[in-house]
Amino acid sequence: MNRVGFVYHPDYLLHAAPFEHPESPARLLAIVEHLASNGLADRMVSLSPGYPDESDILRVHDPDYLRKLEAACRRGDTTLDAEDTYLCRNSYTIALLSAGGAIAGAEAVATGSVRRAFCAVRPPGHHADRTTGMGFCLLNNVAIAARYLQARHGISRVFIVDWDVHHGNGTQAIFLEDPSVFFFSIHEHPSFLYPGTGRRWETGKGPGEGTTLNAPMSPGAGDEEYRMAFEQMLRPAVERFRPEIFLVSAGFDAHGDDPLADIHITAEGYRFMTRFVSEMADRYCGGRIVSVLEGGYEISSLVSSVETHVRELLGP
Repeated sequence: MNRVGFVYHPDYLLHAAPFEHPESPARLLAIVEHLASNGLADRMVSLSPGYPDESDILRVHDPDYLRKLEAACRRGDTTLDAEDTYLCRNSYTIALLSAGGAIAGAEAVATGSVRRAFCAVRPPGHHADRTTGMGFCLLNNVAIAARYLQARHGISRVFIVDWDVHHGNGTQAIFLEDPSVFFFSIHEHPSFLYPGTGRRWETGKGPGEGTTLNAPMSPGAGDEEYRMAFEQMLRPAVERFRPEIFLVSAGFDAHGDDPLADIHITAEGYRFMTRFVSEMADRYCGGRIVSVLEGGYEISSLVSSVETHVRELLGP
């Protein structure tokens, strides 16, 4: 059985900037239309997201932050603390629904109704930490799904692979001291690229020492450099940790055509990374993968990369 779930809701398009912004509804609409036009949507199991219980959000985020975010949206604020992170009146509700989408994918995989899931959600999440939204992110969807799996399904070892071109600083901070969640991030890291974190010596803290692993890539790196990092860094980390499930922060902004960074991954690079994680999942945890959309801002490269990713999740 290699059933793959597909999470999407048209209300995700209601989170829209009041000004021109790279994280736009057009990104997600293009993905959904592309997967429908090439028949891939029909090969997946449609999963409907719901609004999560507040307790599922509070395992990750501070209640004061939730209230602040909700109030800002009700007032009609157009940005959050970080001015790169926009708001509209729908943003709080849709952020909850986005987290609910990651939970829906996690639930379906954990219960065995599907083997893998791709969650086409927005707004993205991996920059949001416990008390702060930033970098286009309001709630940390992958972190919420990880805690949901632990609390509701007794999964004790979660492995997060984050291949968005920007370091998942929020996810790292949330699990920095937690040995039950392994966080691996591969990202561009010149000193000026947002968010400026994710150095090799950031390896966890206290009981979580050794369960954070960063692979910063120099500008201009491409498929071969990523392949070497997966083989030389990710593989031994997985072998030591022996995860029960994989979560992927699936950003596609490391593609060479994306305007927000200077990494040159191709669609074949995304094929390799997806196949690598799939093989690791087959070996250690019954193939269980929950992939959650993060970045990717050039429409053509985004949809082609997502297509490649989904085809690999589906398998032969």
